[in-house]
Amino acid sequence: MKKQINYKVSGKEWEEAKDNAFAKLVKKVNVDGFRKGKVPRSVFEKKFGTGDIISEAMEDLVDKRYHEVILKEKLIPVVEPRLEIVKADDKGFEVNMVFILAPEVKLGKYKELKVKKDKVKVTKEEIDHEVSHILDRYAELVTKEGDVQEGDTAIIDFKGFKDNEPFEGGSAENYSLEIGSHSFIPGFEEGIIGMKKGESKDIELTFPENYMAKDLAGQKVVFNVTLHDIKKRVIPDLTEDFFKDLDMEGVTNKEELNKTIEEELIAQKESDVENKFTDDLIKAAIKNMTVEIDKEIIDDEANHMYKNFTKRLEMQGVSEELYFAYSGLKKEDVLKDISVEAENRVKERYLLEAIIKEEKLEVSDKEAKEELKKLSENYHMSEEDLLKELESIEVIKYDLLMRKAIDVLKENN
Repeated sequence: MKKQINYKVSGKEWEEAKDNAFAKLVKKVNVDGFRKGKVPRSVFEKKFGTGDIISEAMEDLVDKRYHEVILKEKLIPVVEPRLEIVKADDKGFEVNMVFILAPEVKLGKYKELKVKKDKVKVTKEEIDHEVSHILDRYAELVTKEGDVQEGDTAIIDFKGFKDNEPFEGGSAENYSLEIGSHSFIPGFEEGIIGMKKGESKDIELTFPENYMAKDLAGQKVVFNVTLHDIKKRVIPDLTEDFFKDLDMEGVTNKEELNKTIEEELIAQKESDVENKFTDDLIKAAIKNMTVEIDKEIIDDEANHMYKNFTKRLEMQGVSEELYFAYSGLKKEDVLKDISVEAENRVKERYLLEAIIKEEKLEVSDKEAKEELKKLSENYHMSEEDLLKELESIEVIKYDLLMRKAIDVLKENN
């Protein structure tokens, strides 16, 4: 839903706004022959024009009028309003404030949706697969004779040359490389297969076109490689000593290990099934819902999601530019995917809010305080510090309301 408010200013109000704008701007400029903040208006306008004064006056008035309009019209904007400048000059200005409001939601059928919940089953193959992962983590590297094969670890020196000149980052000594790990560019590991201890060879390769170092992307290079040692992974036997090293509570033999792993897999699958069941219920209810969502709301959600995405990259020490260079993805493709997810999230939010309203769901202060206590324990923070992070107990209440709405879907399926 959109609501447009037209705002015109002229005459005395506009002149006062420009006077106030000039008073702020003059403090920020330096003009030869005048002390800072003491430049006459006529001199200022001759040197800088009137554009900055008009812009500053508009900004001040719109900010003031924005809050007045919200209170008078009892509006609850869901995103920042869009401003459409109709006119702006020395005589006055006119602007249209376009407020984006929450859409009208018509709930369809949201009970007795008859969504099926998947059954949880753990196979012997899945248990064996997890056991093999544990054994692999405890495997030892042991020197072997013969030549390098897939899965071996080669201890090598290597030095890379482009146009017969060494290039930065292209060399190392006594480097442990697992053959088949694909940690080097295509062809490097394959070139080492069949080498014997003490052997040296040149491996001619071409860097991928999308390689993150632009000066090497698509370039032909030569790696001089010397093999010092070959090691193979030796998987441990399930002995008493192994289970002592494993130090897994209640596990002293293979049968107990299998049982523990089975219980962990069941718990994980039950969680996954429950999440999928919730998602399927929400999707089914959304199909029955009627709502028209303004593009600005979806774009706003997508922008928040993209900012969170880049923040997570930064926390991992990866810049936005480096991520796209290394992944080979394009920013527009990521934004397109995020926009689809943003639309789904927005629809889900309005569905659950409509159920809250329809079912007259409430959260008491006691429930919110109990949840705050639980969260503070989980995050190992004091309740006071957690509230500062959340800014308000209302955030917890809102989350609890959304969960209650989901429970309505589940309990009435």
